[in-house]
Amino acid sequence: MSRDAIYTSEIHSNGFTFDDKVASVFADMIGRSVPGYGQTLQMVELLAHQYAQHGSNLYDLGCSLGAATMALSRGASGKSCSIIGVDNSPAMVERCQEMLKEEAVTICCQDILETDIKNGSVVVLNFVLQFVDKNERLNLLRRIYQGLNPGGVLILSEKIAFEDADENLRQIELHEAFKRAQGYSDMEISRKRTALEDVLIPETLQAHHARLKQAGFSSSHTWFQCFNFASMIAVK
Repeated sequence: MSRDAIYTSEIHSNGFTFDDKVASVFADMIGRSVPGYGQTLQMVELLAHQYAQHGSNLYDLGCSLGAATMALSRGASGKSCSIIGVDNSPAMVERCQEMLKEEAVTICCQDILETDIKNGSVVVLNFVLQFVDKNERLNLLRRIYQGLNPGGVLILSEKIAFEDADENLRQIELHEAFKRAQGYSDMEISRKRTALEDVLIPETLQAHHARLKQAGFSSSHTWFQCFNFASMIAVK
């Protein structure tokens, strides 16, 4: 696994895209940037084991390198499910397909806003919705809801914001302290924050749960939170 050093260079200090440079270090980047990331993957596997329906489809939307895709596959083992990973980054898809070429999964290069969800029992959006235009988020959740079978679930993990400005700042500071503990320098943290400023748009947990209800889900709950990162499960 290549170590993320993208933001040690000023050349890469502006703009963030899921290009080949990011794809080449993404596994290290997300593991060192998202507190609790490994735990969310373990629980995706557990939740897939709990909710995957025999003969259904399981989707990892915004699959990047396929970590959650494989968690779904392990969790649904023995249930004759089709595991489908979708990402709109050619660089991510190419690497993911190569890494998972021996696995019984399908990886597609496609905009998740155009993915046809059908016969679904588990759908994962693992730190992905935050990169979707806010005006498109409800439409995406509605399409997921419509494509899920009764009793199906959406697992939604996100970086979150807080309504209280002081609390929001406190959580950002804790997150940055976490990244320093993972070996990132203040310069790298600052440059990446600037690069993501207009790309990753976080929302509050309250906003997420309200939208899930609006999309049609019968219930949603936050099952995990570490600093300003959280994961929710919504049930059809």
